[in-house]
Order: sequence, then structure tokens, then C-alpha cells
Amino acid sequence: MSFGFLGIQFGWGLQLANMSAIYERLGARPDEVPILWLAAPMTGLLVQPIIGALSDRTWGRLGRRRPYFLVGAILSSIALFFMPTSTSLWMAASLLWILDASINVSMEPFRAFVADKLDASQRTAGFVMQSFFIGVGASLANALPYIFGQMGVTGTTASGIPLTVKYSFQLGAVVFLLAVLWTVFTTSEAPPEDMAEFERERRERAGVGALFGEIGAAITNMPKTMKQLAVVQFFTWLGLFCMWMFFVPTVARHVFGATDPDSELYARGIEWGGITFAFYSITTFVVAFALPAVARATSRKATHALALTCGAIGLLSVSVIHDQYVLLLTMVGVGIAWASILSMPYAILSTALPAARMGVYMGVFNFFIVIPEILASLGFGPLIRAVYGQDNPNTSLYMVMTGGVSLLIAAASVMLVHDAGDAGVDTVIGGDQHEPLTVQGSVQPVPSSGLIDPDPNG
Repeated sequence: MSFGFLGIQFGWGLQLANMSAIYERLGARPDEVPILWLAAPMTGLLVQPIIGALSDRTWGRLGRRRPYFLVGAILSSIALFFMPTSTSLWMAASLLWILDASINVSMEPFRAFVADKLDASQRTAGFVMQSFFIGVGASLANALPYIFGQMGVTGTTASGIPLTVKYSFQLGAVVFLLAVLWTVFTTSEAPPEDMAEFERERRERAGVGALFGEIGAAITNMPKTMKQLAVVQFFTWLGLFCMWMFFVPTVARHVFGATDPDSELYARGIEWGGITFAFYSITTFVVAFALPAVARATSRKATHALALTCGAIGLLSVSVIHDQYVLLLTMVGVGIAWASILSMPYAILSTALPAARMGVYMGVFNFFIVIPEILASLGFGPLIRAVYGQDNPNTSLYMVMTGGVSLLIAAASVMLVHDAGDAGVDTVIGGDQHEPLTVQGSVQPVPSSGLIDPDPNG
């Protein structure tokens, strides 16, 4: 069920580790890089709630969520294949928009897919399994350029993009498609219990106006837990975006001492930055299955707060590290944080959402990921010019440290979130009771439609 996430993470991992360097190779200045990253959050903001709402009302030969997995994977693989052939900034930026929109089409229904398929007592394990495959996929994707380099691949494309990066993107395109196809063709989805009622509701909600009205209603009627998690997500993803945009150039400049983006030393630094990213992804899939046990011993909130603090320490410690091998240790903290970021908020949230609207609410929840990323894309350039200076060689390092501070704020905020599971009524971690979902102040029973095992003692 979660294997497709391995492929999806090839799409994210390759761009996160390499796009800043690709942009610089194509002539972008450091203060121009944030705005060129605008594609990911903007497409997420637009695509995820729409796809979530559409998938809630979809039923066909491939089920409810799987048609979107398939279409998104095909389009993403095409964009990944052609990305490293870019000959100009506008071409690379345009392909990134297509790539990110397509990845969001595939990715958004996966969160709802887990909540659809799993009984509430299984969901933490389900989201942790997604974290595991994300960690595996990101590890492989981040390491690919280095692996190709060790295999003797050298040289660049006509536009200066290393061949190691080109072959990594093109191999990633194949892996993306095959992994998602595995999930599409080896899993099933339970049809609505009352198909006639489902079709009647789908006809009533047909049309663009109804679609956006449903999204608007989801925003207006967000459960309390979702609003509290929004603050946590905002600062979490602001910190992550600082890391993704600036960590790899920081490795080249701060650790390797490279100053010229066209130099061989800089290229080596970029490759090692990818390896370092791979190390945090390795940590993610190593620690992922320990998270439920930690949460059982403490609480999901405490587990997430601790993990975010580990990530913050990892990013802040970069400032005192100048050895490339010691640098790997910083990613242990980031990997712990990443494993929790990919699972705990969704496990907490899923117990507070109505089952019939899981897709649209998961799409709206993505707002609190992409809004800070949009602010980062629009605001980091002016911040760099006004505070750090666009020609300051330490600018990228300062931005990585800013990300560490943001993760500390997120860690403090998570302790204010109400989690029904912590009260013992919704034992998402190995228990046997369920709390009715509260929506707009009314108590509604949890529908069993779409659950693998609706029997809480099963």
C-alpha cells in the first residue's frame, strides 16, 4: 500500500538535493534561488485540495484514490526525465512546475488512502510505514549522483549540468513510475457501502462551484486539532524549506570551502551534500518503527516535540562543523525529525476528521505546508539582500541556522495540540477503542466504509 511512496520520494528527493545547484549552474544568483523554488508550494496549494475533494467523490475500475496515483506518476516521470536536459533557467523552472503539480496529484490521495484502508488502531503504523518508504526512496535518490560518480561517470551536459545528475533524474523517472504502478495494481479499495447513495451525493456535488464550495467548507469547519496542528506545520515546514534550499550549497561553501559554482571543488561539495541528505533519509527509515513505541511510552505530542528538537539541533550544529564526515552526524537529528514529521501529525489529525471527507481535509491540511514555503520563496530573497547580503559567502549557512530556530518553535507549539489519542479514547497505537469524530460541535459515529477491519477488536 505504501510502496508507491518510494517512487514519489525519488521525485522529491532528486529535486530537493539538486535543483538549487541546477539553478546555479544555469546562472541563478543565491538571492534568486528562493523565487525559483515557488513551484512546489504553489502547485501544492492549488492541486492538493482539489485532488483531495475529487478523490472523495471518485469511484471507478481502479477505485477512489488509485486513478490519481497513476496519472500523477506518468506525468511526473516525463518531467523528471527531461529536467536535466534543461538549457536555460526558464526551462528548468517550467519543468519544475509541471513536475511538482504532477507529484502532488500522485501524493495527496496517499494520505487519505491510508486512513481509508486502515482501522484507527492501525493508522500510526500505517503512516510510519509511509515514513519508512519515504526514507528508503530519499536515501537512494539523494545518493544516486554520488554513486554514478563513483562508477566513473564524468562530464556535463551542454548547459553545464553534471551527467551524474542527468542520469540520476532519468533513472528516478523509471523508479517513480514502476513503484506507483506496484501500488496501483497490487492493492484494492472497498467500494462505498451504499453505492446508490454515493452516486446521488456525487451528482449533487458535481460542478466546479460545488467543488470549491466543499473546499471552502472544509477550511471554515476545520476541527480544533487541525487548527492547532497548523501552527506546528507552519514553523516545521518553514524550517525544512530553509534546509532544502540552502543546505547543499552550504556544504560546498562552508565545509568544502568552494567559492566558484563552476569549480570542481564546488561540484564535489554538491555531491557530498546529496550524500549527507541521503544520510538523514537513512536515519528516517531506521528510526521510523521506533516511533510508535516511543509514543506509547510517552505521547504522540511529546514524541513529535522531541523529534523536532533533534532536527533543530542538527541544523544549528552545522555552523561549527567543517569536516565532511562529521557533517553526517547533523543529519541524524534531521532524520529523526523527518520520520516524525511524515507520520505523527497525520496520525493525530486522522482521528479528528470525518471519514467521508478525509481526502479534502488532508488536501486542506497541506495548506499549512505550502503557505510557509510560499512565504519563504517570496520573502527569503529580500531577507538575504537586506540582512545577510547577497554576496556574503555565509548567507546559505545563516539560512540553514534560521531553519533550526524555526524547528525549535514548532517543537514548542506541538505541546499545545489536543490529541484525542493521548486521552486514551482513540488508541491509534495498539489499543482497542475509538472516539467518535467531533465536527462542528456535533458527535458523529465513525463510518466503517472503506476500513480493512472495522471491528475495533479485530
